[in-house]
Amino acid sequence: MKKLLILGFSTLLFLGCGSSSNKKSNSQVNEIENVDPAEYASTITSEELKTMLYKYASDEFEGRNTGEKGQKMAVEYLKEKYQALDIPSPLGGEDYFQEVPLEKQRVSQAKVSVNGKSYESYKDQIVLAASSSINISADEIIFVGYGIDDATYSDYKNIDVTDKIVLAKAGEPKDSLGNYITSGKTENTKWTNGRQAISSKREAAKANGAKALLYLDSESFPRYAPYYQRQAASGATGRLSLKSDTDKLLMLMIDENLAHALYPKITENSAPMFLNVNVNLDVENQSESIVSENVVAYIKGSEKPDEIIIISAHLDHEGIKNGEIYNGADDDGSGTVAILEIAEAFKKAEKDGHGPKRTMLFLHVTGEEKGLLGSKHYADNDPIFPLEDTVADLNIDMIGRTDPKRKVGTRNYIYLIGSDKLSSELHTISEEANSKYVNMELDYKFNDDNDPNRFYYRSDHYNFAKNNIPVIFYFNGTHDDYHQPSDTADKIEYDLLETRTRFVFYTAWEVANRAERIVVDKASE
Repeated sequence: MKKLLILGFSTLLFLGCGSSSNKKSNSQVNEIENVDPAEYASTITSEELKTMLYKYASDEFEGRNTGEKGQKMAVEYLKEKYQALDIPSPLGGEDYFQEVPLEKQRVSQAKVSVNGKSYESYKDQIVLAASSSINISADEIIFVGYGIDDATYSDYKNIDVTDKIVLAKAGEPKDSLGNYITSGKTENTKWTNGRQAISSKREAAKANGAKALLYLDSESFPRYAPYYQRQAASGATGRLSLKSDTDKLLMLMIDENLAHALYPKITENSAPMFLNVNVNLDVENQSESIVSENVVAYIKGSEKPDEIIIISAHLDHEGIKNGEIYNGADDDGSGTVAILEIAEAFKKAEKDGHGPKRTMLFLHVTGEEKGLLGSKHYADNDPIFPLEDTVADLNIDMIGRTDPKRKVGTRNYIYLIGSDKLSSELHTISEEANSKYVNMELDYKFNDDNDPNRFYYRSDHYNFAKNNIPVIFYFNGTHDDYHQPSDTADKIEYDLLETRTRFVFYTAWEVANRAERIVVDKASE
């Protein structure tokens, strides 16, 4: 069902949003005659938000860990809410659940031999990624230097590694001035920055067709090996991944002892070359398939039903750790109940004959805490509505508290991230909806491209933004209870939750009812 994104919006007129409530704006943001959306926003109340959140973030739901009992209870709760509101599912009938197939990883172990000599698990090598049990033998491997494949520098240039075992080492070459070659700067890049470097080099090997990557990282191995050994001994499960993303590339991290057996000059040389060495990799993979669920409900557009506005939030949290329940009231119970209130407001408008012109999809995604899995599945594998027809995603993740580190400005604020990154119009609509209806302080502190927190990449909107779908991420910032058992419903500031939820509703109302679809004027390639 995956569709190609079509960026054919450049011919649309850019028409600014109006701020006067007495006449239409040039963009005709609100084309529904004689309708004041404040009437419907007033159904969003702190009392209803509080009642729902005390239930949703209660111990009964056991922290809503992806794939576990509490998360299953959470999705049933959401389904019942939509049924009570008489808001249907786009899947039809009683089915409000988009299944998300996942794989729960356990630590795999490998038997490795080089020229007949064996190298032990956890002492000489550990398995970082394996999709299945597998045995690979080869009389030749390819050394690919640092394993970098970048527009400015590539170790894979003019080398065919298809279906080969490749050997790479940590690090990145620098120029004579001490700058990294890929960036021309001294700051670490994705090729040198810890876990990101491991991921980047794995993706480079996979993209070039390698079937296995042996990776020398002398700094990380002494830290990784004991951790992996403890995990294996305890039988603990590792990360969750989308089944469709299960890594088809076998990747082992190795120590210098094994690396030098493969290539004695690996630390001195970086030039790619073929190595005549007999290698056998025998990997035992242990994993468990599980299914989680996104919850979906929708209100069909009255005039432009094929144009979709998504309101999203993640339904999961951290579950139970060391006997303590991580309730996740702010993260992201606050976003979850906000969507329910927004849906109720749009439903009341529809019953009054003022339903949104464009279709509203209320999307509660699973597995955000495990790597944005539910939204990734929707965007990459199974978009219920074609991505090219998706106008915008308004994503709500933590809007019930305040940031204790925010020392300047009023209490009545919200952090906005991403509103101007793909569509100037969406940003303008958001600004004017705020001025017209709620007058909050809009803080763009974390919208900076150089924000070290990288929040733009850390919530579910990103899986839409990467497909050139305009987004806004609504966020109150972190606090001392972030990802702690103490993130409980009694600490939510319900007046702020009400105001912020109404702001999202007003923005969605304007986007849904304007004459023309918003223009994507900053699309990335």
